[in-house]
Amino acid sequence: MGVLGAVVLALTGCTGGSNGGGASSAPTTSTSSSSSSSVAPVSAAPKTSSAPSSTPASSASGAAAAGPADGGTASGARTCAAASLTGSIVDGGGGGAGSVYLDLALRNTGSASCTLQGWPGLSFVGDGNGTQVGASATLDRSDARPTVTLAAGQTAYAPLRIVRAENLQPGDCTAQQPDGFRVYPPGSKQSLFIASTAYTACQQRSAQLLSVRAFVPEGQQQQ
Repeated sequence: MGVLGAVVLALTGCTGGSNGGGASSAPTTSTSSSSSSSVAPVSAAPKTSSAPSSTPASSASGAAAAGPADGGTASGARTCAAASLTGSIVDGGGGGAGSVYLDLALRNTGSASCTLQGWPGLSFVGDGNGTQVGASATLDRSDARPTVTLAAGQTAYAPLRIVRAENLQPGDCTAQQPDGFRVYPPGSKQSLFIASTAYTACQQRSAQLLSVRAFVPEGQQQQ
């Protein structure tokens, strides 16, 4: 009986060792989960690296679209900058029906050829500090807008109509003597000033006195 009890005790001890080994399997599951999470950033990497490859194509497309607006031409002449132009208001054929017809002239004072195409921005300014007086000029689009190439010293002309302020009702126009005109060449964010006190402006923005056509080469302006 003493021998049999010793065998039973030995078998019981082996069974308890087996249960302890089962508890050690938990770290295996944890390691598998950690391995799975470490793979995820690798699969995301190609998506991140592919984004810059499309950027040059988009930039090239944008640059090509900006080319015409930048004023480049096949001859290499570029849009005339305000700094290379001087302006004047010249007689354009008299007046009639309560208006006077003139020409806005811009002369290339630079050393290289440049181009003008389209309509200028134009308004009266005054108060001795360049403050706009009244409404900006409307753009008369009844004619074509040719590309005018100006060699150094040449001039382009934009036909200009000014309604006589004295012909408006007093309630529609509070008259003011301007100092001259602010002119933005086509496509330019820089302006130039033309001094002139020969015309009367209206303070109200509702009184539309100025109307201008596109620039044309010398000798082709018509009213």
